[in-house]
Amino acid sequence: MDPTKPFDANMQLLGKVLDLRAQKAQVISANIANAETPGFSPSRFDFEQDLAHALDKNRGIRLARSHSTHIPLGPANFQEVSGKVVMVEDKTGIGDKNGVSVDQEMLALSENELMYETAAQLLKQKLSLLKHVISGGQ
Repeated sequence: MDPTKPFDANMQLLGKVLDLRAQKAQVISANIANAETPGFSPSRFDFEQDLAHALDKNRGIRLARSHSTHIPLGPANFQEVSGKVVMVEDKTGIGDKNGVSVDQEMLALSENELMYETAAQLLKQKLSLLKHVISGGQ
């Protein structure tokens, strides 16, 4: 382990996942808060596919751009993943044109919370192991 970087790539990845999950929770919460707002279009915060793509790039053959102005094929590593907010059009046909389904948003919030807690527990275990090693195994 490099002494100038006390946290390995897995710990950095878990930290990034926690940040992205927190942003997703904010978007979902905003949707729930505006469930009664006429004309409100819900948003989705997508990052999972970009994160998976960035992690897969590290395993296989890397494609290189021959010129800096060429379009990149996605994030080069997981630290560059920032996610994107996408507006969802109302397809319900209800008069107020509010596309928020509170049931779907609560389900998405619960799923996101479970994923956040899982990442937090994994990071906690990694930090506990690091603490154990620093204390000399006592």
